[in-house]
Amino acid sequence: MIKDIMNHNADAVAGQKELEVLRKYFPQCFHADGEFDIEAFKAALPEGTTITDETSGFNWLGKNYARMLTNMDTTTLIRPDEEHNAKPENKDSQNVYISGDNLDALQHLVKSYSGKVKVIYIDPPYNTGSDGFVYNDKFNFTAEELAKRLDVSPERAERILSMTRRGSASHAAWLTFMLPRLSFARDLLTDDGVIFISIDDNEQANLKRLCDEVFGEENMVGQVIWKNVTDNNPTQITSEHEYILCYSKDKQQIAAVWKSKVSDIKDILIEKGKELTSKYNGRNLQQIWKKWFKEHKSQLGPLDRYKYIDDGGVYTGSQSVHNPGKNGYHYDIIHPVTKKVCKEPLMGYRFPEESMRKMIDDGRILFGEDETKLVEIKVYASEYQDKFSSVFEYDGRTAANELRVLFPEHKQIFKNPKPTFLIEHILSFMDVGDSYVVDFFGGSSTTAHTVLELNFRDNGNRKYILVQLPEPCKPDSEAAKAGYKTIDEIGMERIKRAAKKIKAGNPLFAGDLGFKHYTLEEPKEDALLLMEKFDPISNNITTLNVDDFGIETVLRTWLVADGYGLTDDAEEVMLGNYKSYWKDDHLYMINPDHDFDESSIAALMDKYNGEPFSPHNIVIFGYSFGFTHREELQKNLRTLKEGNKTLTVNIDVRY
Repeated sequence: MIKDIMNHNADAVAGQKELEVLRKYFPQCFHADGEFDIEAFKAALPEGTTITDETSGFNWLGKNYARMLTNMDTTTLIRPDEEHNAKPENKDSQNVYISGDNLDALQHLVKSYSGKVKVIYIDPPYNTGSDGFVYNDKFNFTAEELAKRLDVSPERAERILSMTRRGSASHAAWLTFMLPRLSFARDLLTDDGVIFISIDDNEQANLKRLCDEVFGEENMVGQVIWKNVTDNNPTQITSEHEYILCYSKDKQQIAAVWKSKVSDIKDILIEKGKELTSKYNGRNLQQIWKKWFKEHKSQLGPLDRYKYIDDGGVYTGSQSVHNPGKNGYHYDIIHPVTKKVCKEPLMGYRFPEESMRKMIDDGRILFGEDETKLVEIKVYASEYQDKFSSVFEYDGRTAANELRVLFPEHKQIFKNPKPTFLIEHILSFMDVGDSYVVDFFGGSSTTAHTVLELNFRDNGNRKYILVQLPEPCKPDSEAAKAGYKTIDEIGMERIKRAAKKIKAGNPLFAGDLGFKHYTLEEPKEDALLLMEKFDPISNNITTLNVDDFGIETVLRTWLVADGYGLTDDAEEVMLGNYKSYWKDDHLYMINPDHDFDESSIAALMDKYNGEPFSPHNIVIFGYSFGFTHREELQKNLRTLKEGNKTLTVNIDVRY
């Protein structure tokens, strides 16, 4: 376990993963002394393969350090939130929320979810200089040790260490931070999986070059420009957009054209609108449409909000005329029926009065029954984007309104959240099925909220895994004043409130609205010291025991390491008076061995001989079992295997 990983990390160097891949697929290219034969490798390639020594040479201070980190494993343990996870809404949930550093989380996740994630969306630090990004990590290399590992001069090693220790926000620091995370993210993706990354001008160019290197230039799907704000006070060149970079694991495996799953529904609405407007008008048109809409609403999926019709066709109302931030326009709009002034949005209108008057004259404004309802802009079904365009517009400031709906007691519980529309827009083009959507910069949990909403609307079975560092809320923030200590607490509360809102409006909905929660923890310093002193040959097991870690924590960490994930549980199996845990191919012995005796061994042998019980791996917590008991177990298993030549059982002692 931890000691084994520490020993592995002590030998980690940059390029180790790549070398293992070459050894696996091109063993003929390695000599007996371990040297790699580049000429043999060239000869192994298909005839006609173009080989070039030209390269763009994308390098920065810390690149090899970052590559080394991709070859290291996490020493953290996965502690389950037992009280939360046992609640009825959470105990069978397939959704996961992890509180911890996302590098540690990714290093855990690849052991169980490699090749299983269909979509990743991340909103990493933009490195604007004011977003709080600084590079920090937990490693304590000396300059001499790092110089040897990276094969660089001690002076360069010292510069790298200076960058990692001083909290740098340079471009090099940002790239060093991102490379290992993107590398592990690629490992998570299915062959037809894709990753979407939000970014702005500060690091867009660097991010593209980094992604070209991690995913391969040929696997770039595209770059989307999201016009997410209207600047009411423009000066010089105003920045009104962000970028979303999209890469696939293997572009050959993804669909040639991405079309929204609701494209057919959109076509139906457009054609029905044309049909009805050609036959009816006025009150008759409204009545006929209302009847048709009521009969077919359950079949319209996310387009079930297109409940209005006029001479222009079927449409819905959008609050995008409201200004979600400060400095909106303030003026009176008269209701056409009551002739009274309509209620004005809290932050004013998004458009100047002249533009609003034109939209009213053009019939693009939707009024409520009276002046008490806020006006909306008409959005016709024909305007719904059913192809993934490289440019789309949606005011990102509406995300603040979404949070205010869920947290009405707070004006701004979280700064700069992403809107659910953004994630919905992305996922509407992805056939996620019952696969995972991962977001390892969880933030305000927009991704989880969107997955819940989409599953509710189309009865889907998407699952999410979110990771968020338990970063302390700033003392003067509204979140801190409200009692939230860390960012992940806000994210989890949002998920709970979003789920509660869905359930309150739809009591019969039986979809998965819960989540399992885990926290990543480093072992305590005194436990690490005891590990260093531990003698596995000794029968003295009192110096370090499972209580220093927690049985459920050790068990969950091992389940993930062995590929069983974060939502499947192990079954308790009693061996005499000794409690063990069984999951498919693994039997875990974690508890101290003071209850493990001859009757325990006899019970284990009986299970192998008489029950549908055949775990091939018996995993022992080395600090719980003395040398004598381990030897007795080995001896009896040898006897068992001699009597059953087809049986394969390995003992794996973990420290």
